[in-house]
Order: sequence, then C-alpha cells, then structure tokens
Amino acid sequence: MNKFFACLFALALTLVPFVHAVAADEQAATPLVVPGAKDSTDLPWASDGEANVPYVFHDPEHESRMTGFEYDLVNAIAEKMHRKGRFIQNDWDGLIPGLSRDLYSMVVDGIEMTPEHKAAVLFSRPYYVTSERIILRKDETGLDTMEALKGHKIGTIKDTTAERMLRRQGGSTIRSYEEETNAFSDLRNGRLDAILLDAPIAMYYGSISDDMKLVGEPIGSMEYGIAFAPGSRALRDQVDAALGELIQDGTLHRILARWNLWTPLMENYTGDHTHPDIAPAEWDRYRAAMASTTGNNWKVLVHRYVGFLPLIGQAALMTLAVSALAMVLAVALGLLLALARHYGGAVLRLTAGFYVEIVRGTPLLIQVLFIFYGLPAFGIRLSPFMAGVLSLGLNYAAYEAENYRAGLLSVPRGQMEAAIALNMTHWQALRLVVVPQAFRTVVPVMTNDFISLLKDSSLVSVITLTELSQTYVRLSSTYYDYFGTGLMVGAAYLLLGLPFVRLARMAERRMGRSMGGNIGHH
Repeated sequence: MNKFFACLFALALTLVPFVHAVAADEQAATPLVVPGAKDSTDLPWASDGEANVPYVFHDPEHESRMTGFEYDLVNAIAEKMHRKGRFIQNDWDGLIPGLSRDLYSMVVDGIEMTPEHKAAVLFSRPYYVTSERIILRKDETGLDTMEALKGHKIGTIKDTTAERMLRRQGGSTIRSYEEETNAFSDLRNGRLDAILLDAPIAMYYGSISDDMKLVGEPIGSMEYGIAFAPGSRALRDQVDAALGELIQDGTLHRILARWNLWTPLMENYTGDHTHPDIAPAEWDRYRAAMASTTGNNWKVLVHRYVGFLPLIGQAALMTLAVSALAMVLAVALGLLLALARHYGGAVLRLTAGFYVEIVRGTPLLIQVLFIFYGLPAFGIRLSPFMAGVLSLGLNYAAYEAENYRAGLLSVPRGQMEAAIALNMTHWQALRLVVVPQAFRTVVPVMTNDFISLLKDSSLVSVITLTELSQTYVRLSSTYYDYFGTGLMVGAAYLLLGLPFVRLARMAERRMGRSMGGNIGHH
C-alpha cells in the first residue's frame, strides 16, 4: 500500500516550501480591502496578459516584466490618485467574474463599451477610440473593403465589434478565435482569407510580419473603457477624474504616441490637436525585440529556448505541487467514500453514492470555476492555488472511490470473518486486513490516475495559476512559436509523469509475483 501513498505524501511535503511561496504571492495579489475604500493604498487591477499585444503583455526582452499601453495608462492613473497600481493576471473569460467577486478593483483589457457590456458592469469614460482594420497575406489582393470580404473565410476575435459587423453583413464564413495569435497563424497557413480586428492588434501583429499587410481604410469605430463592479461608483468617479487630468495635461497623448497609437480618432475625441515631437519609442522597441527573436537561425532559437527553461521549470513545479497535493486529497477522500458505500449505513451509502455520481457526471472545468468563482457567494474565498488543489482533489476522489470499491469487493468475505474471529474489532479488521489487500489491487490504477491528474491540472490555468499549459500559451503567443515551445512543454509533462509510469509497472510486477506466490502456496 503503502509505498505509493508514502511516495506521494513525501513529494507533497517536499513541495510545501514552494507551496507557501506561491500562496504568499497569491495572497498579495488578492485585495484585502473593499475596492474603492478610502484607506486603500494600492489599486489592484486585472487583465489577460498572456497574448494581448499591445494592451498588456509580457515584454519579449524580459519575460517576467509586464508592459503595454494599458499597463502604462493604469500606472499613470494610479499616480494621479496617489496610489500604486497592482497588476493581477486573469484569463479573458474570468475577468468580469473575478471583478464581481472582489478579486480586484477594475479591469483594463480593451473592453468595448457596448450596450451589452454596459448592462453588466460600470464603465469609466473612454480612454481609447479606435476602428477595425483588414489584414491579408502579402500576396493577397482585392479584399480591402467589408463588401469584398463576402464569400471568403474571415477570422476575428469572439464577442467583439468586428465579429458583430461580419455577422450583420453576412455572406462570409466567420471563424471566431479566443486568441488573436491563432487567427494570424491560420491566415499565414492559408486557412483564412483575411482577418478583421481592432486597429492596435492589426498593427502590432500584422504590420510587423513580412508575410502580412494591412489594407483598406479604417472601418467603423469603438470605444474602450475601464470596467468596475456595479457597486464601485466612488472608485469609478475617482478614476474618471484622474483620466480627465491625463487627457488635459497631455499624458495620455504621450503614452499613446510612444506606442504609435495616437490617431485622428483620438485627436477628435480628446480635442488635443497638438503635434508634439514624441518618438514612438515603445513601438520601435517592440519591433526590434520581435525582429531579434524571430526567424529560424539556430543560434537565435537556442538562445530563446534556453531562456524558456527557468519559466518552464517554475511552471512544472507549480503543476507538480498542485497535482501531488490534489492526489493526496483524492486518495484519502476516495478511500473514505469507498468504505462508506461498501460498509456504511443507508444514509452514508446514499450520500457517498450521490457525491460520486454528481462529480463524475459534471465537467471538471465547471467544478474548477464553481469552487473559485461560485463559493465566494457563500463567503468562502480560496486562493487560486487552494482552489486548484481542492477542485482536482474532490474530482479525482470520486474516481478513486470507485477504484477502491472495486478493490474492496475483490477481497473475499472470509477475510473479514477470519479477522473478527481473531478478536479484532470491525475497524481493526478493515484497517489491518481488508483495506491493505484491496489497496494492493488498485495501486497500478491509482498511478495511472495520477498521470491523468497531471495533465488535467492544465484546467486550473483558468483561475490564474501559471502552470505548464498557461506558460505554453504565453510563450508561444509572444514569439509565434507553437512547435518548439510545444515540444519543450510536452517534454516537461513527460518528465513529470515518467517516474510514476515506472512506479505503476513496478507495482504491477510486485502484485503479479505476490499473487503467483499465493496461488502456489494454496
């Protein structure tokens, strides 16, 4: 029994210092004050910085550093308010749910101020006005207007003005993406004929690529606003006032000019018709960084991949920490559930069976989101790390319970009767005779389940944990390199799982010898 569980428990204990460090970081990332409170000295805000150029993203020259025009804007707003901006990473789909659960005070992520969005959250005054642009491959011609896009395969981002414009017009095959980098990859590979996207994304992804181009005139217009929870009117008004000052004193103009994003639309919106001599320093720096990290030169690739190793190593530790602790929980709870279903009274059997069927009958992703975003409605607020461990552990406990129940059923009833005949109590017979025999039969299955849990841990990336899968998305989308980065992350998963594959085979061999010995003895 006991070697697998002991190894797993020892691994979990070894990772405790790392877990404490992670928990401390995440506690620091979670506001301890009510958003907008007067005594708050910081300004916690969220964005999805995984593939979000030029809004908020990881600097290609320094992967641990956040940058982007929205990142600069929030820091300028915080300075006006005599507070300190504190960035919190969250996936796009979790930004507004996290806002409603007070995980941060506001969201800044190119959110369009549509009637639907305005019905869900409070918005600041617009901080950026932009339009849509068409992007083609360099050798493509003739698709430079909305009308010309009819009858073609067009890519865009889901739930955006661009998508609604294409659906309203009709006549096109629309493919909507979660990440803009996937759309550009499909355009490059001929799966799309064109892309329609917001002008900042089009410029930073399309115009720096040798095989793509921006065509036609800007199409339509939309406004970006800072999103707040409905009850945060006081904070919204403070941010509005600070944003107004940034417009009046030219700070917003200077920020956008450095990123090459000051446009006639912004000039008309702000009434700022000045033309200061501001070099597009951030735009030039980004283009230079991408030029130095792209291409197939082996020296460039080796330098890039060596730089990835610390990030992948840290993500692997996070994956292992979540998985090991979740499996310890799954093993312990699964055993209790199996005993309850096999030996418990009617109420215990019914309760355990109900739990197993509910958990196995609902998707793990839904359970992760419910524990992280749903439980705060009942006053239970868990850090992302604890929510990840709990959701994976509770889910796999249901499957482990069925494995153990099968193991218990495989133990002859005479074993229990013989143990009781030797003056053991019912509990002693279970603990010393029945459970060890049952456990031996399920160890190979349990090791396989742990390998599955390692891979399923990728789902906790939706609650802001930076594990291997999220690191892959971040690195591949930053450098447009899905192949080499994918091989490295896949190798990391393989190296994490190989020791447990070997352990499963050893357990199977030991079981085979033990069973063979028993048969010979009889």
